[in-house]
Amino acid sequence: MEKIFYIDATMREGSRTRRIASALIEELGKRYEIETVRLDGADFPAVNGRILQDRDNGIVPEEYAGMARRLADADRIVIAAPFWDMSFPAALKVFFENMSLFHITFDSNDHECYGLCRCEKVLYITTRGMDIHTGDALEQATPYLKALGKLWGLGSLEVVSAENMDYSSQEEIEKKISAAIDRGLAICRDF
Repeated sequence: MEKIFYIDATMREGSRTRRIASALIEELGKRYEIETVRLDGADFPAVNGRILQDRDNGIVPEEYAGMARRLADADRIVIAAPFWDMSFPAALKVFFENMSLFHITFDSNDHECYGLCRCEKVLYITTRGMDIHTGDALEQATPYLKALGKLWGLGSLEVVSAENMDYSSQEEIEKKISAAIDRGLAICRDF
């Protein structure tokens, strides 16, 4: 069975992003084996000088190297993260820093870096409180994910989003969540 590596970067129990993601993960779970990493409460360290020195000396905690290998071996990646501070929660960036490991998720031929991941498709699920759409200059999560995809060798990126959630009535919010789930389920058919 093919594998999905699911990164849940939602932080609130009542997360609107998680509501959308849960429906899509449930559907994808019918066809894929899913490994979930929940970042709320995870204790990944910010990569600092000591960690970089350890990496230069070939020292990487096996817990992180093993997780990075499973990420690199995944057939698909799903990321659920709300829109925070024009991008996504810092916990997700820190997670990516810990998974961005030389000889595991990417490599180099002394002229350029190239990806080692086998993932053919990435699905990014998000909700935005503001009326900012994917591709807007104020939305920096998608450009980052595309750049990381280039470094790691990830396949195409699909985005499911619901916008202007903080300035909508509860009825409008429910309609937006439902519409995002419908869009996501349509993507899941060919994902």
